[in-house]
Amino acid sequence: MIYCARGQAENLIKMHKSQLGSDRTSCRSPIANQLGLVLHTAAYWLMLTVRDAIPKAHALATAKFATLRLRLLKLGARVIETVSRVRLAFAAACPQAELFRTIAIALQPAEP
Repeated sequence: MIYCARGQAENLIKMHKSQLGSDRTSCRSPIANQLGLVLHTAAYWLMLTVRDAIPKAHALATAKFATLRLRLLKLGARVIETVSRVRLAFAAACPQAELFRTIAIALQPAEP
């Protein structure tokens, strides 16, 4: 199934361009364009990591980045920052609060 793997790679490249806007290199300076592409690639890997942390049984486990951005990133929350942690206080009616908890636990670094 070489074609399937190639097709999936092309789909991921298309998602990188269309949903993260990485094909917009509108600066006159090539260094600025290169930095923009590096930042878009970092955003791509971040979104891919978050999507991989979502449990496979959840509907968002296979969602496109635009859907993840709307459902997970464009939410209102109170951010409480202390020395040792960052807490997010969501509204009581937040439909994705439990998913946030699951993703946060999945993305925690392993203790040495």
